[in-house]
Order: sequence, then structure tokens, then C-alpha cells
Amino acid sequence: MIIDLLNWKILNCLQKNARQPNTEIGRQVGISSPAVSERIKKMEDTGVITGYFTQVSPFEVGYQFKAIITLRAFMGKLKPFLEVVKTYDEVLNCYRITGNENIVMEVVLKNQKHLEAFIDQLIIYGETKTQIVLSHVVRNNDLKPLK
Repeated sequence: MIIDLLNWKILNCLQKNARQPNTEIGRQVGISSPAVSERIKKMEDTGVITGYFTQVSPFEVGYQFKAIITLRAFMGKLKPFLEVVKTYDEVLNCYRITGNENIVMEVVLKNQKHLEAFIDQLIIYGETKTQIVLSHVVRNNDLKPLK
């Protein structure tokens, strides 16, 4: 699907607030609410829009730490890890990457003991490095049109 300027304007509105009504989006981009609805539906059907979600503050629900953990898998342990990582409640995001490490994970943890226990689960799969997140500098930045 080719994303024209009008679709980009609609995407921009949705990225800022996916719960705003189509009438408000239409007012902002200069088309009717049914036209907005039709364009959104087409972008959903073609996979341009992949979903809608709620952001929950981990700190407000009891998690004390957010961390970035990298894993350099031991020989023969990457594939088993790729299956087991899907079962870890602590993992918010997990990426398979190039470079010295194989995996980067964003995790949330209750406290220091929880961090230690979580790392103990990981070290059977490889060598880990952990960085504690202090704050977000950029969070879920909007996608912009390619230049």
C-alpha cells in the first residue's frame, strides 16, 4: 500500500492519540469522518496499522526496576532461549540482534532480588550484561514519512 500525505496525517493523529474519534481526526486532516474510517480500515487490512494498545506505567503498578539485558548465547543455546524467553513475564520486548550479543531485552523487575533471580534463569543460556534504565529520553517516537 502506498501511504499518501493524507494517510500520513491520519497516522500522525493516531500515533498521538489512538482513542480520538474519527470526527476529530477528520477535522484535523480536512476530510469527513467516514473517509477517515475508510482509510484507517484500509491501513489496518494491509498491515500498515498493526494494532492499538494501552501503555501501563511499570512503576505505578509496583515494578521498581526497568533494565536492558543483553545475552550472548552459548553454543547450541540460542534456539532454546528463543522459545523460553516468550514465557518470561518480566520481558517487555526482546530483539534478536547482530554483533557480539545475540539478544537485547527490555525487562521490568520488582526489586534487586528479583533481578538476581531473573539473571540466574538467563545464565544457563549465555553471558548476560545488565543496564538499569534511569529514565526515558525518547518514548515511542512517531514514525514519519521517508524522505
